[in-house]
Amino acid sequence: MDTFPTLQSRRLVLREIVPSDAPALYAIHSDTDAMRWFGTDPLTNMQQAEQLVETFAAGRKTANPGTRWGIVEHGGHQLLGTCGLFKWNRAWRSCTLGYELGRDARGKGLMHEALSIVLAWGFEHMSLNRIEAQIHPENHASIKLATRLGFVCEGRLREAGFWLGAHRDLLQYALLRAEYAAAPTTAPPSQPGA
Repeated sequence: MDTFPTLQSRRLVLREIVPSDAPALYAIHSDTDAMRWFGTDPLTNMQQAEQLVETFAAGRKTANPGTRWGIVEHGGHQLLGTCGLFKWNRAWRSCTLGYELGRDARGKGLMHEALSIVLAWGFEHMSLNRIEAQIHPENHASIKLATRLGFVCEGRLREAGFWLGAHRDLLQYALLRAEYAAAPTTAPPSQPGA
């Protein structure tokens, strides 16, 4: 986990999130409508976005490390969103998946493309057997995305989350290595680069 793993797909570069991304992170994470699904309260100032950059970087150095990628288009610098694998339990060979896109980047298949290479990287380079995702039951776009990627709904976690002043149920999804390996893939290859 020393060198940041930059990944590439046909349209995207997944790279390290840097301090200059704070304004884009603020735009995404201050969107109250979008954050109703994310699991945290919306950001209210730029300092919180700057702290989020540091939080994502620090996640690679925790006892259960993770990696959060910034999503940009080839040749571009504007952060479209982020995605990552976190809460890595090495002994159990499992982790959790998280992701979000800015409003203007949605509906173009970008997150499916980004997560396809992240999942491939996780199974290959982290030796994962299980990748989990917890999704709000009303977040239909995220449920559709997870299902297209091969995730299986395992049940409902009652009041597992708390944000925007209320306890929230979450649906537990998971993708196993055997399911991933057996699925016909349309995913772009994972390419370390840049």
